[in-house]
Amino acid sequence: MIPVRGFEGASVAVLGLGRSGLSAARALRAGGADVVVWDDGAGARDAAKAEGFVIRDLTKPGALDGVVTLVTSPGISHLYPAPHRAIRAAWDAGVAVDNDIGLFFRSLGHDAPRTVAITGSNGKSTTSALLHHVLTQAGRRAHLAGNIGRGVLDLDPPGTDEIVVLELSSYQTELARSLTPDVAVFTNLSPDHLDRHAGPGGYFAAKRRLFAEGGPDRAVIGVDEDEGRFLANQLQEAPGDDRVIRISTAALKGPGWQVTAKKGWLAEHRKGRQVASVDLRNVPGLPGRHNHQNACAAWGAARALGLSPRDIEAGLRSYPGLPHRSQRIAERGGVTFVNDSKATNVDAAAQALQAFDGIRWICGGLQKEGGLEALQPHLGRIARAYVIGREAQAFALALGSGVEAEICTDMATAVARAAADARPGETVLLAPAAASFDQYDSFEKRGEDFARRVAELD
Repeated sequence: MIPVRGFEGASVAVLGLGRSGLSAARALRAGGADVVVWDDGAGARDAAKAEGFVIRDLTKPGALDGVVTLVTSPGISHLYPAPHRAIRAAWDAGVAVDNDIGLFFRSLGHDAPRTVAITGSNGKSTTSALLHHVLTQAGRRAHLAGNIGRGVLDLDPPGTDEIVVLELSSYQTELARSLTPDVAVFTNLSPDHLDRHAGPGGYFAAKRRLFAEGGPDRAVIGVDEDEGRFLANQLQEAPGDDRVIRISTAALKGPGWQVTAKKGWLAEHRKGRQVASVDLRNVPGLPGRHNHQNACAAWGAARALGLSPRDIEAGLRSYPGLPHRSQRIAERGGVTFVNDSKATNVDAAAQALQAFDGIRWICGGLQKEGGLEALQPHLGRIARAYVIGREAQAFALALGSGVEAEICTDMATAVARAAADARPGETVLLAPAAASFDQYDSFEKRGEDFARRVAELD
C-alpha cells in the first residue's frame, strides 16, 4: 500500500467503496488521515465498517463539516448527467473533490518512480499491458495499475528504479487534481461515454487533461484522428520537437519522432531517418490493425523510457495478449474462435472485424449512442451475424441489409449456431459493439460465458 501523505490529522471523506474507494480509504488511513466513508449500498458500507472505518452519510446536512477533501470513485457521477448529492454538498462547502489517481500523484516524493499514464477510447488496456510486458521482459521492475490490474494505491511503495504503468479512463483523468506522469500516451478517440461528458467535446477535454495538468516530459500521441493531431500540435513547441512522439497506422510525413504501422510493418523514424522496423503481421498476441496501433503506442512509450529497439521487439513477439481482447480461445475443425468481448463500442468492433476474414459474428447487447453506421464498410467480411441481447431484433435491424443476421438472444444459442454454420478457415468472433449490462455484470462475464459455451461444444 502507498500511504497518502499530506493529510496527517486532517478529516478526509471517501465516497464510493468499490475497489478504488476502499483502496483510497486504507491508504489515507495509513498516511495518518482521519477517514470517514459512505456508499449508497448497504453491503459496501457493512464491509467498510468491518474494517474499522467510520460510516457517515455524506449526503446529510453538516456531514462535511471539518472535512478538507472528498475522495470519490470513478463510477460516481460528479457532473453529468447530474452530480451525486455528496459531491454537490462538497462544492457548496468549499471542500476539494479528488480521486485515487490524484492522491497517487500527490503522494510521490523525491524518491518517486517513473510513471507512464495511458488513455484513449480503444486500446488503452492492451497498450498498458503490452508496455508492462515489454518492460518486465527487458528486466525493468514495473507495475501495472489504474483501470487495469491493481488499484494504484494498493501498490507497494515503488522506488526510483521502478516504473508504474497506469491505464486511465476519462472518468479518472477528468477529476484527478494532480496528473504529472513522466510519459503520457493518447491512443485514439471515438465516441464513448457521451452522457457522462455531455458530448464529444467534454469527452475529449477529459482525456486532454492528462497532457495539460502539469504536462508530461514526453507525450506519445495517436494522430489517426483529428483530436490526436490537434493535441500533438498543441504540445509540440517546434517542428521536430522530440518531446512529442506521433504514432499512426499510416505513413507520416514531416520532421520529428514518429512510430508507424502501415500494412503491418512497424517503423520508427527519428530526425528524418528510419531507426528500426518490425513485421507485426505474424505476432500472435497482436492481430489486426488496431493492435498494430497499440504496438506503436507501447513502442513509443518504451523508447521514451530508454529501451532499445531490440528489447522492445523481443517483448512484442512474446506478448500473450489480454483476455477478452482479440483473444484466440480455441480452434476446432479449422474454425478459430476469438473472444473480443471488450469491443463494447462500434469503433472497437470495427477494428476487430478488420482483423479477420470469413467471420461468423456474435454481436449485440446494450447499444450505445451513435448507431451502427460506422460498421457498414466492414460488413462484407461477415458471413452471418448472430445477435444476442434483450433487444436483439432491434440491433439486427440497425445493421441493415448489408449482412445476414440471425436472432439468437442468448450466448448459448449464438455460439451453437455460429459453430454449426462455420466452415474451415472461418472465424467465430465475439465483438459485440455494445455494452454488456443488459445480460451480464461486465464485459468480462460476457467473454467468460462465450469461452465456456465454446468449450462445451461437442
